[in-house]
Amino acid sequence: MTYSLVARDPRTGDLGVAVQSHWFSVGTVVPWGRPGVGVVATQSVAEPAYGPRLLDRLQTGDAPREALDALLQTDEAARYRQVAVLGPAGQPAVHTGDRCIPHAGHVAAEDHAAQANMMARQGVPEAMAGTFAATTGPLARRLLAALHAAERAGGDVRGRQSAALLVVAPRGEPWRTVVDLHVADHRDPLGELERLMDLHEAYADATRGDDLVAAGRHDEAGAAYAAAARRAPGSLELRFWAALALAARGDAQTAAAEVRAVAAEHPGWMDLLERLEPDVAPGAAAVRDALAS
Repeated sequence: MTYSLVARDPRTGDLGVAVQSHWFSVGTVVPWGRPGVGVVATQSVAEPAYGPRLLDRLQTGDAPREALDALLQTDEAARYRQVAVLGPAGQPAVHTGDRCIPHAGHVAAEDHAAQANMMARQGVPEAMAGTFAATTGPLARRLLAALHAAERAGGDVRGRQSAALLVVAPRGEPWRTVVDLHVADHRDPLGELERLMDLHEAYADATRGDDLVAAGRHDEAGAAYAAAARRAPGSLELRFWAALALAARGDAQTAAAEVRAVAAEHPGWMDLLERLEPDVAPGAAAVRDALAS
């Protein structure tokens, strides 16, 4: 009762899976991934065990087709399942059981596979695959574009409720993710997922700023915090740290005005300002002085 896409970015080696459904919290059921190992989408009459079991088999050396066939052979409900799996080599394996509710089907190509069931009309997997192949940019954004294409092609016959986006790197600890976003229940899950993706990118800039502060590279950190605030101007968190970075670069008056505006929405930011030491926020003292003058 879902549409999804599994994909690989041949440029970076990142692997991802994106999904939308009229079902509560689809992100806790359908998408699975492990850095350097693979990604899985398990849907229709979904069996979540396909996720970790397929990833385990890929990790021990099975090819995607071999791994998927082995699990299907022992599954009495295989005719009702729809499962896609993709490994680092970029060749997907997909199964759409003959008892999946129409319209159901899949499209598989090098580096991606699109699958859907219970769609309003035919053509949804083809729309996803075509848009993904024609879109450039980071893998997460290409996956989002493919989900939007599925909606334009008709989408789930029941409508919309939840969505998720998962991207893992070509290497790293099993628990690490590049992107891991979930919309559990929303009138416009793809619009909300897009908003969360914007925030994800903004906070990635802020995290880079934190790392630069820890390295003592405060000027570069200030630029990272400013970039984060520009991406998400509605975030009090990002506006606060960007203001302190601005003070550290010499404009304490403008920074103080921004901190005052942030604190007007939530007074706790003034309390935090008083606690900050120079090694963490070199602009904090200048903001405090400007606010006191």
